Amino acid sequence: MNVRVHGSNMQVRDHVREIAEDKVQHAGRIFDTGGSTDVEFTRENNPRRVDDKFKVEITTHQAGHTVRVESSAPDDVAALDIALEKFERQLRRLKERLYQRSRNAEKKHLNAFDPQPDDDHDGGPAVVRTKRFEMKPMLVDEAVLQMEMLGHAFFFFLDAETGKHCVLYHRRDGTLGLIEPT
Repeated sequence: MNVRVHGSNMQVRDHVREIAEDKVQHAGRIFDTGGSTDVEFTRENNPRRVDDKFKVEITTHQAGHTVRVESSAPDDVAALDIALEKFERQLRRLKERLYQRSRNAEKKHLNAFDPQPDDDHDGGPAVVRTKRFEMKPMLVDEAVLQMEMLGHAFFFFLDAETGKHCVLYHRRDGTLGLIEPT
């Protein structure tokens, strides 16, 4: 597995980089596809956020799915450990769901995304991030899985049953909502 470790607002120390590479490669044994994984360390310079001074975000693409986790802690190694626990749990969960789905006859592919930054800015509120991804038809349960793997509060997808674009989202009461056009 190819592991890319980098820092935002900080330099990642060499021994922390080695720990991150070793542990992410160890977690990558769950999927033996040899994909690439991105580990980003961010240091928050706000003195009011001492308890969450370091943030670690781990992103990978495995079996056609994007898995993204993040964690924060007062120490960079502690934040990495928390993120790695979440990362392994998400990979195991994804593998189990894919295994269960493959036992149910047809295999389905979830959306993949390719973030492209947008450099145009002409006043007003700026678009700071643009995501582009191929819209493949999927069922609602697949969209729920993809939304959980990404860790997002909502997910835009093409419904395989109706052929319409829909939005799946988390409601305040902990349930899910689905917006579909008429």
